[in-house]
Amino acid sequence: MRDTPVSTYTGNRVLSSLDALESEAIHILREVFAEFERPALLFSGGKDSVVMLHLAAKAFWPGRVPFPVLHIDTGHNFPEVLDFRDDTVERLGLRLVVGSVQDYIDDGRLAERADGTRNPLQTQPLLDAIRTNRFDAVFGGGRRDEDKARAKERILSLRDEFGQWDPRNQRPELWKLYNGRHTVGQHVRAFPISNWTELDIWRYIEREGITLPPLYYAHPREVFRRDGMWRAVGEVSQPAPGEQVQVRTVRYRTVGDMSCTGAVESDAASAAAVVREVALSTITERGATRADDRISEAAMEDRKKDGYF
Repeated sequence: MRDTPVSTYTGNRVLSSLDALESEAIHILREVFAEFERPALLFSGGKDSVVMLHLAAKAFWPGRVPFPVLHIDTGHNFPEVLDFRDDTVERLGLRLVVGSVQDYIDDGRLAERADGTRNPLQTQPLLDAIRTNRFDAVFGGGRRDEDKARAKERILSLRDEFGQWDPRNQRPELWKLYNGRHTVGQHVRAFPISNWTELDIWRYIEREGITLPPLYYAHPREVFRRDGMWRAVGEVSQPAPGEQVQVRTVRYRTVGDMSCTGAVESDAASAAAVVREVALSTITERGATRADDRISEAAMEDRKKDGYF
């Protein structure tokens, strides 16, 4: 798919749509790094955080990415994604900070949910990691096309002393001027790829030749059908009586908690093929493959108010 020119100029050069999005994201990364004392970047090994880290590497090249990466590990992550995370951190020479949901369950600070999913349990380890490491700005890979709640949020999103978000208390961002003012105990979430779509992400991955965990591309896998999604068979994801295990060629549009993330049937085995597939899709990636987002219309907003990503 051709990269569409847009009316954004740099000297005599007309930027394409991807160039314009890249330029905006790099500007946000540099602006936040300049304004804040202790930023960090949320990095799970998922495609959005991989693209965000790629942009950060570009923003500060030829130096290294000048802030640590933070991952809140549910204990239910896909092994392939954790391997990819660790390989990427080693390759780029980054400092990795990990908050473990399993540790919180083991010592009683959190309890397992009745549905077995752990995505909603990430909030407290995230807030504690931010507080312990004194991070005053945290880059997140949220995009406005993912969910109604994320569409409400600004590029810079103030979180109060308890890590909570108030959608009614947001600052205007006219002319791409970002207000990072905060007091002791508060922090800011920054979303460099907020204006990107899933299709933009995949077009950029194709253009830049960005490596992703293999789960994002079509591969044969043992799966079972639940809630209209194909769930992978694994240690934390087992079929119930009556749920038949099958081998299907699938790929993942998002790679979160293994116990609530579904795959889609696909033969898209390359970035170019995924671009074509996503261009024809009429269902958002979270709506199609994340069971925890189907709890209610306001599921994401309620979690974000409590301090979720």
